[in-house]
Amino acid sequence: MTDRPAPHPLEKTLGHNFADEGLLARALTHRGALGAPAKGQVVSPVDGNERLEFLGDRVLGLVIADKLLREFPDEDEGELAPRLAALVSAPTLAQVAATLKLSTYLKVAKGHRIDLAEPSVLADACEAIIGALFLDGGLAAAEPFISAHWDTLMRADLSPPKDAKTALQEWAQGRGLPLPEYKVIESAGPAHAPSFTMTVMVQGFPEKRGQGRTKRLATQVAATELLAILPDAL
Repeated sequence: MTDRPAPHPLEKTLGHNFADEGLLARALTHRGALGAPAKGQVVSPVDGNERLEFLGDRVLGLVIADKLLREFPDEDEGELAPRLAALVSAPTLAQVAATLKLSTYLKVAKGHRIDLAEPSVLADACEAIIGALFLDGGLAAAEPFISAHWDTLMRADLSPPKDAKTALQEWAQGRGLPLPEYKVIESAGPAHAPSFTMTVMVQGFPEKRGQGRTKRLATQVAATELLAILPDAL
């Protein structure tokens, strides 16, 4: 029987010793680090952190949604949704990743920038870490980590967030841009439980989308997602 290798230095920071050390290694491997496959070679998606990122996004959303219901018992869905969108946004994830010093451990393509000026890689890795924690130890491992890094952010502003649609309109007007454009791209579900998907776009920036039980709620979520990537918007 062989001894377990020395723990990864990040395990202490995460508060979890991985039974499957390969999960942590994959969480820290950006797809760019895999390189271009040689002729006849196939690079499997399981070699990078994209699948773990996919899972981590859902785990984070579930845990944060549950926490918001407990923390703000008097707020309705329209007030909770922007809070959720902001807390699981790429800038917030990148901020948490920076506190963990994930850039020290990440495997990325040579020359790839990984700092808060380029938050996507850090944000993706943070979600992948959450996914790895969940697969290795379930919610018992993932939830304490999320609590440790998101509870303070959640309570930083106890007043309901500013209306995201209004904030986005003001941001665009303040820079002389056309007003944001909203579109309904999907309306589904039975009459008693409809689901709407809205998109929003501001000239020169990527389109974002949001979902909700009403068009108003879906619009607010989409606006919040777009605000999260706009310079000086938050």
